[in-house]
Amino acid sequence: MVKFSEEQLVEFNRLVARYPEGKQKSALLPVLHLAQDSFGGWLSSETMDYVASLLQIKPIEVYEVATFYSMYNLKPVGKYLFEVCQTGPCMVSGCDDIIDYIKSKLNISVGETTPDGLFTLKTVECLGACGYAPMMQLGKYYREHLTKEKVDAIIAECKAQSN
Repeated sequence: MVKFSEEQLVEFNRLVARYPEGKQKSALLPVLHLAQDSFGGWLSSETMDYVASLLQIKPIEVYEVATFYSMYNLKPVGKYLFEVCQTGPCMVSGCDDIIDYIKSKLNISVGETTPDGLFTLKTVECLGACGYAPMMQLGKYYREHLTKEKVDAIIAECKAQSN
């Protein structure tokens, strides 16, 4: 059964307290981040139902938000999540080639995770860094002006950090 620890419940209460009484649904986005971080990097149906019960809202209200935003993962992801922007400016700058290269290099398709659980490839809409295209988000950081050589270096860096 999914359940926040005491420490996570303190954080949950802090997040909800940011909003007026009776408006706890306003805390949904940060609470989903907390849940995703707390339960393995993704949001299962059980986790989303738990969040709905804590916020006293209907589960469908949580599902609508979680499925809309690409920042929420609805299935398990690898330790390193490559979120490659595929909107116009990145596309014009070669993101399709970068996506194809990552697919080839890691032997996975978009939405898949490598068998060792290290890498997941995901395409996302605009990350707001059009001047640095093609680019991707890796954790909290942007990786910009991607080339095949930069992708190779990022993969090597991630593998080295995993050892």
